[in-house]
Amino acid sequence: MTQTNSTVRAVNRLTTRWAARAASGGGGTVFTAAGVWPLLALLADGSAGPARDELAQALGIPADDAAAAARELLAALDGVRGLSAATGLWAAADLPLEEGWSAGLPPGTRGTLTGDPEGDGKVLDAWASDRTGGLVDRMPVTLQPDTRVVLASALALALKWAEPFHEFPRYGSDGPWAGRHLRNLVRTTPSLAPVRVAEGSAGPVTILEVTGARDMDMDVHLLLGGPSASAAEVLATGVAAAGGALPSVGGDALPDGSPGPGLGIATVDASGPQPRLCVTTVAFSLSAEHDLLEDAALFGLLTATDSDYGHFPGISADPLAISSARQSAMARFHAEGFEAAAVTAIAARPGGAARRASHRARRADVRFDRPFGFLAVHRASGLVLAAGWVTDPEPAVGHRRGAAGMLAPPSRSGARPPAPPSH
Repeated sequence: MTQTNSTVRAVNRLTTRWAARAASGGGGTVFTAAGVWPLLALLADGSAGPARDELAQALGIPADDAAAAARELLAALDGVRGLSAATGLWAAADLPLEEGWSAGLPPGTRGTLTGDPEGDGKVLDAWASDRTGGLVDRMPVTLQPDTRVVLASALALALKWAEPFHEFPRYGSDGPWAGRHLRNLVRTTPSLAPVRVAEGSAGPVTILEVTGARDMDMDVHLLLGGPSASAAEVLATGVAAAGGALPSVGGDALPDGSPGPGLGIATVDASGPQPRLCVTTVAFSLSAEHDLLEDAALFGLLTATDSDYGHFPGISADPLAISSARQSAMARFHAEGFEAAAVTAIAARPGGAARRASHRARRADVRFDRPFGFLAVHRASGLVLAAGWVTDPEPAVGHRRGAAGMLAPPSRSGARPPAPPSH
C-alpha cells in the first residue's frame, strides 16, 4: 500500500472515534471507517462554507487535499491482496455535475437515478451484492423520489489463516459465556511472537495477531482488555498499537506470570527448547447497520444535512444537502479464516499439544473467553480495515441462539463433548 502515513493515521483516528460510539451499547458490532473516510473526502472536495470546515475536521486533513487522498487510498485498497474495493456514483439524469469534481472521482461505476425508489433500489442492491461477493446484499440507503445523488463504497476482504485453528465444541466454564455450548477454536504455534501486550488508558490489553496466509496482505488482531475496560478503550488501544502510535511488548519479552488479560506465561519442563503458544478463542459472526446521521457531527455531516441551503457547489450548481448516510457491515471469524465486508452509501437531495521432558521452555496460554475486540489490519501500513466487538459467539452446531443472538439481514429502514487435547 502506497498511501501516506498521514492518511493511515487519519482513517485510524476516525476508527477510534467511531468505536467510542459504535461499541458503547453493550452489544456486538462491526464497522469500517476505511469505507466511510474516502466518501467524506470526496464530499469535502465539492463542499463549501461550514459544511466544508466540518468535513475537514472529521477527516483530519485539509479539504483541499481530500480528493487526492481519497483517490490514493481507494487505489491502494484495491491493490491489497485479499481485499476488493469499489466506488459508485449514481446521479439524477437532469443533475448537472461539475466537471472538475466528477473527473476527479476514482474509477468506478457511474449510473443514473430514475426517480423510482423501488427500481433504483434494485440496481443499487445488485451493485452492493456484486461488489462484496454476496456478503452484503443490500445498499444501505434511504431512497426518495427526490434523491439526486448516491455516492457509495464497497469493501470486501477474505483471508485464510497461515495456520488454521482446530474447532472443538465446548461449554464455557466461567464468565459471561459460562454454560454456553460454543464453537471453540484452538491452535498451538511454536513462537510467542504473535501475542503482545500494550498499555492503554484502561490498563493492559492483550493483542493476538492471527496472521493471514502468505498470499494475503492482512492480519486480524484479537484484543482482550481487563474485565472493567470498556469496548471503546480496548479498541482504541488496539488501533493505536496497530498503527504504531502505541508501543507494545512482544511475547518473547514478556515476563512469566500473567502479564496481560487472559494471558499466562511460564517456563516449564518440556521435551524440547522451542516455545509454545496455545490460543483458545471462539468463532463469531456479526452484522450491523449504522445510521451515520445519528451522530452526524462525528462524520462532519451536521451542517450538510440542512436542506435549507446548498452545501456542495463543487459537485453541482444545483443546491444539494445530505439526506441519508448509512453503512451495512459484517464479519465472520472461523477455523480456516476471516471474511468482512461493508457497503457505505451517502445520498443527497435538493438543498437541501507430550513426550519425556529434557528441556526448559517457555509456554504461553491466551484465552478469549469473554467479550473482546477485533481489527482487520493491513500488515504493512497498520491501516485498520474493519473493527468490531464480540459479545455473542457462534453456538456449536445443533445449538441455537436465543432471540437476542439471532443475526438478521440489514434493513434499509432501520453429554458434554470431550475437551480438546492439552498443549
